[in-house]
Amino acid sequence: MVKYLDDELDQVFAALADPTRLRIAEALSNGEKSLSDLAEPFNMTMPAVMKHLAVMEKGGILHTEKRGRTRYCRLNPERLNAAQAWLEERSRMWANRLSALERYLDENP
Repeated sequence: MVKYLDDELDQVFAALADPTRLRIAEALSNGEKSLSDLAEPFNMTMPAVMKHLAVMEKGGILHTEKRGRTRYCRLNPERLNAAQAWLEERSRMWANRLSALERYLDENP
């Protein structure tokens, strides 16, 4: 079984739990974007968008880089892969448990 630090997974899932942050992650799944391009579809101030990006960066799912006067953001797929592996592990565990329950019920009507 793959082990992760609970804090790291908590931060990843917290970063994705908010609908705005999830939409930002979806926008970045197509590649790097500038901060202003990311903020454009949201009806919020730039400081509010930057707070969301800070949560995502703390969770390790986002990297920002300043080039000249523009800040660019990109996803960190390794961190997302760790969360996906954790979810797949839980899915396998529950599938095995449900299969065992099904076998038990078949043998003990």
